[in-house]
Order: sequence, then C-alpha cells, then structure tokens
Amino acid sequence: MLQYAAIILIVLGLYGILTQRNVIKIILSLNILEIGVNLFIISVGFVENGIAPIITSNTDMSAAVFVDPLPQALVLTAIVIGVGTTALGLALAKNIYSKYGTFEIDEMGEE
Repeated sequence: MLQYAAIILIVLGLYGILTQRNVIKIILSLNILEIGVNLFIISVGFVENGIAPIITSNTDMSAAVFVDPLPQALVLTAIVIGVGTTALGLALAKNIYSKYGTFEIDEMGEE
C-alpha cells in the first residue's frame, strides 16, 4: 500500500516538473518527486516482522529475520542531498528573480 502512495507522489512530481512554467513550482515539484522516491526506497526495504540487525545474546539466529539497514542509510543520504539541491535551486531562483523580475520561464527572455 505504501508503494502505491510513493508511485503517486513520483508521478505527481514528474507531472509538475514537466507542466509548470514557474521556477518555484518546479522546485516544489522536484521535492515532491524526491519524497516519492525516498518513500519507495523505504517501502521496498520493509520486512514484515523483521528485527533490527543487532546481534545480542537474546537473539535467536536460526529464526531471525533481519531488516536491511541499507535502504534507510541511502534515504538519509538522499534527504541531505535533497536539502542541498533545494537550497541551491532557491538561491538560483532568487538570482533569476532579481535579474528578470519574475519567476515565469516564458517571461524571462523579454527585457
């Protein structure tokens, strides 16, 4: 069920990137796409009744089903990268606005 929500967010983000002509809306759509991809990666890494991959004296190794921590680590890294790209995009949008006086892509070539 969670994978369907992730796919909907990915499609919604792609639709926004391809159809919007406003720089801020494109950056927002890129963030929605990123959230969808992160959610999809986390949902693929989910294991029903899985336990944390920490071996203790109480852990029964013969019947243990461990959760893979790699998707969670990848998503944490992707979140940090996403914040950086969003900050860069907003800084570029600010510079575009100060030069052209608009966020609309269609109106930027007209001076």
